[in-house]
Amino acid sequence: MAILAAIIVMVLYYGREIIIPIALAVLLSFVLAPLVRLVQRLRIPRSLAVVSVVVIAFAFIFAMGSLLATQLTQLAGDLPRYQSTISEKIQSFRETTAGRGTLERASSMLKDLSKELDKPKEAANSLGTIAAPKAAAPRPVPVEVLQPDPGALESLQTLISPLLHPLATTGIIVIFVIFILLQREDLRNRLIRLAGSDDLQRTTAALDDAASRLSRLFLIQLLVNGSFGIIIGTGLWLIGVPSAILWGILAAVLRFVPYIGAVIAAAFPLALAVAVDPTWTMLLWTIALFVVVEPVVGHVLEPMVYGHSTGLSPVAVVASATFWTALWGPIGLVLATPLTVCLVVLGRHVERLEFLDVMFGDRPALSPPEIFYQRMLAGDPTEASAKAEEFLKERSLSSYYDEVALRGLQLAQVDAERGALAPDRLTKIRDAVQEFANNISEQDERLPPKVGPTTDVEATSAIEGVAEDAPYESLRVLRKEDLPAGWQGEHPVLCVAGRNPIDEAAAIMLAQLTGAHGLSARVEAAEALSTANIFRLETDGVAIVCLVYMDASSPAHMRYSVRRLRRKLPKATIILGCSMKDIEPAALESLREGAKADLAAATLGGALKLCIEATGVDGLGTGAEGQISKITAA
Repeated sequence: MAILAAIIVMVLYYGREIIIPIALAVLLSFVLAPLVRLVQRLRIPRSLAVVSVVVIAFAFIFAMGSLLATQLTQLAGDLPRYQSTISEKIQSFRETTAGRGTLERASSMLKDLSKELDKPKEAANSLGTIAAPKAAAPRPVPVEVLQPDPGALESLQTLISPLLHPLATTGIIVIFVIFILLQREDLRNRLIRLAGSDDLQRTTAALDDAASRLSRLFLIQLLVNGSFGIIIGTGLWLIGVPSAILWGILAAVLRFVPYIGAVIAAAFPLALAVAVDPTWTMLLWTIALFVVVEPVVGHVLEPMVYGHSTGLSPVAVVASATFWTALWGPIGLVLATPLTVCLVVLGRHVERLEFLDVMFGDRPALSPPEIFYQRMLAGDPTEASAKAEEFLKERSLSSYYDEVALRGLQLAQVDAERGALAPDRLTKIRDAVQEFANNISEQDERLPPKVGPTTDVEATSAIEGVAEDAPYESLRVLRKEDLPAGWQGEHPVLCVAGRNPIDEAAAIMLAQLTGAHGLSARVEAAEALSTANIFRLETDGVAIVCLVYMDASSPAHMRYSVRRLRRKLPKATIILGCSMKDIEPAALESLREGAKADLAAATLGGALKLCIEATGVDGLGTGAEGQISKITAA
């Protein structure tokens, strides 16, 4: 792998004269593809549409280049005029600097020492006699070599030589852009072949989606960054900074480099403002312009048009900028982000390239349930609570518990079954879940309101797996005064763990969830079901019992637990809650019948719905198919 990576880097470096035009052509084709499709809708043949769009695009690029050259020439001619202003500001700065006398004396002393060291040595003999003067050396005869006047052909060659390389590169880019746009579908099919996917339909749809997303992303980035450059150029012109058009175009180009592009673009007009204005007013206005415009564009305009992020992690942006700049120079700095975005999109859609998404993408490397489990293992429920609050901005608490927290506990259950978790680690997980549930319950008296989209990457990854109309997204919150008389006790719901601390952690989450919906609950550990403890179990005011298991591998244990609870609470409704989201309805019904429970649910949301329905309050719907199984108690 290391040898292959070294070979790829060498090819990119030594083949940059060919690869850079191809990379530019590919990126330009993504930008121009939507325009070509738009022209084709006017019933113009594809070849003519491609050529027309490419010619117009490169004519615009050449016009911008000509404008840049004009601005640079004008700026170079004006620079000597700014030398006196810079000298005056430096002198003024030196005069206002504390301790200037010490610095000046040190500088004078160093100059005197330098003069002493540069004096020639005086010749003297060892006996103290004065040596005879040497004969004067003959003076050299100056020789001047004159070149013959160049002919017309040589003058033309001298004029054209610096232009040959840019023109050749531009020609290659134009040719590649035209052929990529003309052969877009053929290139897609070849990429599918290289991907080697067995599912042709899925791979085709994925690559089409990736190409569409990249085209839209780059086109919108071009428009946004172009608008940024126009605003900066106009602002600098109003402030009075020379060559405002040049700095506006430079700001638009450098803004393709995230985080540092705008800073680099601001450095040049700031330096020029110092040189032009004898006072500091122009500098302050220029700083204010960049400080105001960049946050507005970055945090207001960009999220409105295509989201806050390019899909890259901050580390990936910095690493890619460093890598491509080292390989290809300044052009690599501009191309770094678009090229890396292309790699990440391919990694998300092509299975064999998934490692690219893991390395450079901004999506979490672990799934949301894995992250939850890891934080419970590490004893960090505070961070998990913060991510849950971000999730709750768009989805319900029951969805978070079922899709994230409960699946995380399933991972813990698997590790516990294979002996990877010691008893003290199980207790630590249980305690972390308890603290997590307390943090969530302290956030609001009831359920936190859905306030809008979140910008957190981990929360967004979890939200993508939950539809807005998920089965338990809209369960109602009950008021205590609306509950029947038998449900108005201090804790009408009793949540009992089945066998171990993982079951108890799930019971804690169910109790917190029912409490958020107006049904206060109490949690008992698995030890409460033992023969010695079952008779000491506090049951005053309990109307319903939720017996929670993280797996269904022990039906006998479930049956004995239900039997003991039935003896202790003969009038209470017993719900068997098992964490098996994908269980078939028939299997869930069989499990309920075997345990002799009144009701059964495969998710915490399903168990919550059964609890709400058991109160008899009107206006409640039915549960999701496959998630709830129930019978009418005799």
